[in-house]
Amino acid sequence: MNQNQLHIESIGQGPDLVILHGWGVNSAVFTPLKDALAEYRVHYVDLPGFGNSQVVAGDIQNWLTAIMQQLPETAIWTGWSLGGLVATLAAIHYPKRVSALCTIASSPCFMAREDWPGIPPEVLGQFASQLTQDLDKTVERFLAIQAMGSQTAKADIKQLRELVLARPRAQHTALAQGLGMLETVDLRAELTQIKQPWLRVWGRLDGLVPRRVMKSIPQLENSQDLLMLKASHAPFISHTAEFIEGYLLWLNTQANSINLS
Repeated sequence: MNQNQLHIESIGQGPDLVILHGWGVNSAVFTPLKDALAEYRVHYVDLPGFGNSQVVAGDIQNWLTAIMQQLPETAIWTGWSLGGLVATLAAIHYPKRVSALCTIASSPCFMAREDWPGIPPEVLGQFASQLTQDLDKTVERFLAIQAMGSQTAKADIKQLRELVLARPRAQHTALAQGLGMLETVDLRAELTQIKQPWLRVWGRLDGLVPRRVMKSIPQLENSQDLLMLKASHAPFISHTAEFIEGYLLWLNTQANSINLS
């Protein structure tokens, strides 16, 4: 595999921190966090086929393999939405390389099941069918759903759109792959394998990951939950200061424990 297949922007000096974005966007969405993370060596990853990264054929495991080839041997991992699913898989399959895990508005199983709250199957089906008709409109609609429920929804959508458009639009193949992952990947049975410190950030008004997921997900000795009461699916966009406060409190604790060990 070409080692330059994925675009990873590494900025700063300090403990290594990996950040993965969600479906339909790219790592530019994390621009609002860059100043706050100045004391870390942050690796902003464009997922395969998104932003400046090339497509990687296969499933979520193939994506993860490609990502792991270009990242430090050990790092704290953070993933938002679909990126959280990839980061969770990394923590399970590469426990020595993921020293701590943070998932933002993410679920181990995104699609609703009889025993699990999530995205209705017909919604994901609509996105899949719309992809073949109008790619840009499909992504635009998804951005709108991500901000739905937020008191600043219009401003949030505008900011998300502007950040995303700063890089090449997502490739059709990658969008279809990502939807497939949201529809089929189910990591619930493997969550107890996660022994690393795990911060789970939720938006109470999230329209894609219902807050009932927080009550349904296993409570582990190493996990803690941060529920942002007025946020929806993109808390680092809609409530940047509040998100940074909670995230940095956890992040600095993990970095200090790594330095002491």
